[in-house]
Amino acid sequence: MSVNASCQSVCQERTVSSLLAGRVVKRPKLDDGRRLQDTAIQLLQQQQNLSGLLREVETLKPHSSVCVQGAAASEGVSSAAAASLLVSELRRQAEQLGVPVVALSVTTALQRLKEILAGGGGGPRRELLTSSQRVQLCVLLESSKELMSQGVFCPKLLWQEYRADQRQISLEVLYHLHSHGLLSLTFILQSDDGVGLWLALRLKALCSWTPPPQEEEEETKHVQRRVLSLLLRVLVGSGFESSCEASSSSLLCRSVLDDALFCILDTVDKKSDTAGAELWVQLLDASLCGASASPEALQRCFTHSLTQTLTYKPRLTVSDAVRLQNQWTFAKASRLLTLLFRKLSVVFSAELLLRHLQQVLETHEVNWKHVLCFLSTLLVYNPDAESNLRELLTSLLTSAFEGYDLEHMVTAFLLARQGALEGRAIFSSYTDWFKMSFGGSSGLHAASKKSLVFLLKFLSDLVPFEPPQYLKVHILHPPFIPTKHRSLLMEYVSLAKTRLTDLKESVEDMGLYEDVSGAGGTSAQDVEKAVSLFENTGRISTTVMEASIFRRPYFLTRFLPALLTPRVLPVKPDARMSLIQALRKADKIPAAQYSSYVESCHKHTRQDERVVCLDAGDDPVEVLRLQLHGFRELLDVEGNDGEMMAQLSRVSHTLSVIFPGRADDVTEPTVITVHVDSPLSPELHVTVVNMILRHFCQCLLDASRTNPPNKQNQWASRFVAVLLGNTQLLSGLIHRLWDLFHNQGSSLSSAHLLGLGAFVIHLHASTTHSHLILLAPPRLPKPAPVAEAVCSALVCSTHSDMLFCVRLCVAAVCYGICRGESMPPQQREVYVFSGFYKKLLYLIPRLLPEARRTTPVATEENLTRLWSGSTWRRTAWRLWTHAAFHQLHNSQRYQLLLSEWLNHELRVQRSQDVLSDPERQEYQQWACLELYWPRPEEQGGCGGDVKVLCSRLLDAVMDQSSGDVTVEMLHHRSQTARGTCLPDIMSRLQEVVCEMEVTDNVCDFLFEFVSRRCCSPADSPLSLQHTLSTWNRVLLALPPLLFIKVKDEGGRKTLDCTTLIQHINQHQRTTCSPAGSLSFHLTAHFLRGVLRASACCESPTEEVNKAWCQISVQCPLLLTSTVLWWECLSLQLSSLWSRVCDEDSLPQQLQLITDCHCWANSVVSSSEAAAAAAAAATPAAPALMLASSLHHSCRRPGHNFSAALNLLRPERSAQHRQVLVFLLFLCVNEYLSAVLCSQETNVDKCLRLCSRLVSVLVDTPDWLLLFKSSAEQGVYQSVTMVTTDQVTRLMPWAFYSVLQQQSSELQLRAAVKYPGFLQTSVLCYVSLLQLFLDGHTLTARSCDQQILSRAKSSLLTVISLSPPAALSSGQLRHLESQCSDLDPEVAAALSAHLSVPSLSPEMDFL
Repeated sequence: MSVNASCQSVCQERTVSSLLAGRVVKRPKLDDGRRLQDTAIQLLQQQQNLSGLLREVETLKPHSSVCVQGAAASEGVSSAAAASLLVSELRRQAEQLGVPVVALSVTTALQRLKEILAGGGGGPRRELLTSSQRVQLCVLLESSKELMSQGVFCPKLLWQEYRADQRQISLEVLYHLHSHGLLSLTFILQSDDGVGLWLALRLKALCSWTPPPQEEEEETKHVQRRVLSLLLRVLVGSGFESSCEASSSSLLCRSVLDDALFCILDTVDKKSDTAGAELWVQLLDASLCGASASPEALQRCFTHSLTQTLTYKPRLTVSDAVRLQNQWTFAKASRLLTLLFRKLSVVFSAELLLRHLQQVLETHEVNWKHVLCFLSTLLVYNPDAESNLRELLTSLLTSAFEGYDLEHMVTAFLLARQGALEGRAIFSSYTDWFKMSFGGSSGLHAASKKSLVFLLKFLSDLVPFEPPQYLKVHILHPPFIPTKHRSLLMEYVSLAKTRLTDLKESVEDMGLYEDVSGAGGTSAQDVEKAVSLFENTGRISTTVMEASIFRRPYFLTRFLPALLTPRVLPVKPDARMSLIQALRKADKIPAAQYSSYVESCHKHTRQDERVVCLDAGDDPVEVLRLQLHGFRELLDVEGNDGEMMAQLSRVSHTLSVIFPGRADDVTEPTVITVHVDSPLSPELHVTVVNMILRHFCQCLLDASRTNPPNKQNQWASRFVAVLLGNTQLLSGLIHRLWDLFHNQGSSLSSAHLLGLGAFVIHLHASTTHSHLILLAPPRLPKPAPVAEAVCSALVCSTHSDMLFCVRLCVAAVCYGICRGESMPPQQREVYVFSGFYKKLLYLIPRLLPEARRTTPVATEENLTRLWSGSTWRRTAWRLWTHAAFHQLHNSQRYQLLLSEWLNHELRVQRSQDVLSDPERQEYQQWACLELYWPRPEEQGGCGGDVKVLCSRLLDAVMDQSSGDVTVEMLHHRSQTARGTCLPDIMSRLQEVVCEMEVTDNVCDFLFEFVSRRCCSPADSPLSLQHTLSTWNRVLLALPPLLFIKVKDEGGRKTLDCTTLIQHINQHQRTTCSPAGSLSFHLTAHFLRGVLRASACCESPTEEVNKAWCQISVQCPLLLTSTVLWWECLSLQLSSLWSRVCDEDSLPQQLQLITDCHCWANSVVSSSEAAAAAAAAATPAAPALMLASSLHHSCRRPGHNFSAALNLLRPERSAQHRQVLVFLLFLCVNEYLSAVLCSQETNVDKCLRLCSRLVSVLVDTPDWLLLFKSSAEQGVYQSVTMVTTDQVTRLMPWAFYSVLQQQSSELQLRAAVKYPGFLQTSVLCYVSLLQLFLDGHTLTARSCDQQILSRAKSSLLTVISLSPPAALSSGQLRHLESQCSDLDPEVAAALSAHLSVPSLSPEMDFL
């Protein structure tokens, strides 16, 4: 075999390295060394394939899936030796070929590189190398680096050859060249003139490329990000370093970055696949700073990119922005676009970003969509942006009015509206901003007429493009305009209303109550206002009635459909149902529409599931669940406030789909009505509300596992703030919380209590963005803040209620104290709701007797221990003794007043109280006498004054069943007052009064108290009646001796009933029922007080007689009441008098009542002899006492009233005449009382008695005095102090009712004989007519409805038959003036029949 053949065979079977290695290992003989060396050299010279030799050198490099730099491993021989051998061969062949060794080495490396790139098999669309290619390339570059170190390799020449040979440059090759230190990307960018033609294309291709599924995807994506990150870093460093601002390479780098940015923005516009663009945007981060790019270069790059984005394709005009702005909110914007804005803004403060935005707006044509989306993104992710935006808006408006610059003006309006579109949690509403900027006289527009014209001209120019909600804001809350320039405003209003009509949102859509602040003028809010007014007044509001006539299109198409919204009707009609019925009776609701409403309500009642129409294709509940779950996951990540706000913005958008009540509404209502007694509907809303509350509780538990509340971020506040922006959702949340707290408290776990308590705390802390809540049926006297409305659901009436309430309040207050610990001192109270705090001040001493120490020891315990209590008792005790808890008590709003404590105590059900009767007595005595009595008044106590303590107790008892409340609230209180601790509080009141009796005048104090309670001008008649009814129960529970004053005059004690008389005349008289008589119990109580008080005097009998004489003259109501109840009273008073004074018979003045009764019984008896004797022996008693006795006797069966009238003829004596007149008054009073109470039987009977009395008294003018004013009644003046003011007002009704029972001859005789009859008739007719005009109709009987027409007919007859001398000229003129406005016909009749003819017509002018 030849040598060549042998060598060829060896080469095929073994590599050169292994052959040399074998030769090295074998131990040759010394004399064969020269021969062996020659043979090897000959062999290498015959095998001159440098590529193969290079491949064999590569096999000595370490193989790894990731290209790393390090020392080469030895396998047989070292790689350094192999490389040395390769260098020697390169030099030898270069010498033979006559070429530079560098050129030969570059050619060899380029050939090997092409082999590697061609061996991937990935096709022409592949952008990255395979793992195998990547390993081979890295080894090749390492070998090239070793060759370069020995001076036989030039990487720049390699790049030139590679660039000339390859059509598509592999960016990964550039990356490896740069990372191995062979060739920097900076050099490539600066040296390659054509880099701008292919780099941007390759970047776009690499960003959008995805590895095939069979490859190791994670490794490939990792390499892809590294390649792009390096390229981006080098581009930023080369393009934006200050040293290369003016170079061509920097312009080239900027051009490449701009091309990539424009590609991203095109992707956003076309809504195409965003994966590649999102990958590029994700790399825009502060981590780009390094060796290639300084922080200053990065800021210049981001500023440039932001400018390019804001000015990209400025095709939209200002009018387009005004019209389409509501579609460019953060939630509706492209996620890729908002991500780009976030990345470009990360290295700047909000102030710098807004300053740059202003600069761009002033110097460039902008893409308004991008500008407004950028502003929304900034507001959502940067909490400081709100205040900076307000400053920018102020600056823009100032510049606009200083130079009358429309560009600044429109910019300010667009930016303000964009912020408002993100909701109140992000920025104030447009309504608030517009009112704040232009609603006052201090606004920039009010400086001059030119400024006014400028503003109104600007608003007018916007009208053709304005969405309707902004036009409504401008109309409902117009800018401040001086009176002399109001015409300018009216021109704009007219134009805006015309535009609304064109948009089919006519002026009618603005609602009925346009003057309500922030109401927005929607029909739903009009309905709420109308229902509220009807509920308070009982009448349909004038606005609604006028709308049914003058704004009928709105009334029929807007108001009625909103009022007649189908719902589940409550069992007891509520205010809405009552209003519907009132409108129906007034024929304001079409019959077909009402029938449809009733049928729809029945369908709602039968349906268990309700459907809500949504405008979203996906299931919104599932979308919301995923979004809430995503928000929960963000809690575990630190420093992600921006992501959290972005997620909440998406949640807010989803909620606006589910609760679409205010989708485009920019004016929020201030009062939300929550119907707590009706079930929450529809079912979808119930599901969403439960999901939100459950999610909040879970988030709070997750966050609290790692950090106490004082170390958590603002996630809870931001979450709740988002919910407050949707009134429909907020209403559902409050309804659910109220139901949970009021009805399902015992079923809630500790985790639920903690979560819900914290939720209410954050609702309370967000009151600046909150609304007022009106509960229906009303549980509070007026609309209240959210937290207070929810807290009203917490009742402490039973043991279980108290246990639930204290657990919830302990959890909430502990959370609030811990949460506020990290806040400034002036803001800590924001997180402790005073309602919960006061509940604890009431419950903890009641449930924990050890907490009743007057001065508990306050400890500075660790907040962590306070937060991590095991049981509620232990936690409550720790909280009670904690210093932070007691510091709050120094603030007035955290002090539990005595009145509030009494209100809680009066609601406790005695049968279900946690305390037994002795324990409750001990606790109440401690609270009243030890806690509140000595406590200063400014801290809610009594300041040691027993009068103040007694007043507080009386107020509490009175307030339990009366006050400024509606009928529904009174019914609610009467239901909850059954079985309460009222008897216990009354016992405490009796104890305090007995304590007070020793040193103070209790009589004056008690009557002053009730006068203060009854003299409020705002009290309604119903409220006053309830107040007196409650007071009478208190009065009867106190000793009667307290209500009679005993004076000491010159060492002698006397009775003084003046205060009692004033009380009866002023208060008891106005509410007694029936009118004219006190109840038996009150009458007996007062008389017992007189007899008991007389025992304190030296002459009891004399003092009783004097007191009764005073009562007979000054208090006729007590007189008539005593006569009425005397048969029952006489025995009781006789027994009491015998015990007090040891006398058998009553005092003379009281005995006179018995004589009057006997006289009256005889007068009406069947025996004529007895009646005549009685008439002759009339007792020497007041005429009113005699008349009352006679009136009482006439009620008995078998009485002879006709005989009594024949005996008591008025012409026989003045006493008889007065008795009959008083008797007529008592009968008239009984008649009117029966009319008011709708007692048909008594009405007819009383009217007949009145008619018979008038027929007897017709010949005397005294009976006419009863129907005149009090000043003209003479001896009968006391009758006005017997009956109520309502009966006195109805005396004209009684006058003509009685006259209708008489014959016309009687009327004529009276009219002719007594001139005063005509005057009285006219005045009574005028008063009767005024009663009808004021709406004081009494009954629906047909005869009563005809009394006015009959009265007028009778009056005209009397006028026609009366002589001219019947009236003096002064009386005639007075009556004519009275009738001229009310009834001109009567006035004309008076003038025609009673005027005296003029004797000198020519002198009439005098």
